Amino acid sequence: MALASNEQATIVRTEWGLTVAGTRITLYDVMDYVTAQYPPKLIRDILNLTEEQINAALSYIEANRTKVEAEYQTVLQEALEIRHYWEERNREHFTRLATMQPKPGREALWAKLQAQKAKYAGKA
Repeated sequence: MALASNEQATIVRTEWGLTVAGTRITLYDVMDYVTAQYPPKLIRDILNLTEEQINAALSYIEANRTKVEAEYQTVLQEALEIRHYWEERNREHFTRLATMQPKPGREALWAKLQAQKAKYAGKA
């Protein structure tokens, strides 16, 4: 899949989705900034794209708005689900770590750490 005035492939479908050819920048990365109403020049600078690449990406998004928007929403939903998964998994892991006792011989360090935690918790 390609779309460009000079018939060169500028937007291609990869394993990451619709991508700017020759980069790892997806149109969903560009969409993050478009939906935040960043100007094209700033998007280009942030993502380190050429003028041609950003113009191709923005043109493709505009020409295929409903399709790209639907895929973008799917990507956002998947990212949210992944985030929730890892937050839950980390919560369980941190809870388990909090109940662990110090290794033998490290009781003094453990007591010092607990004192520092209590000191900073009192300031909050």
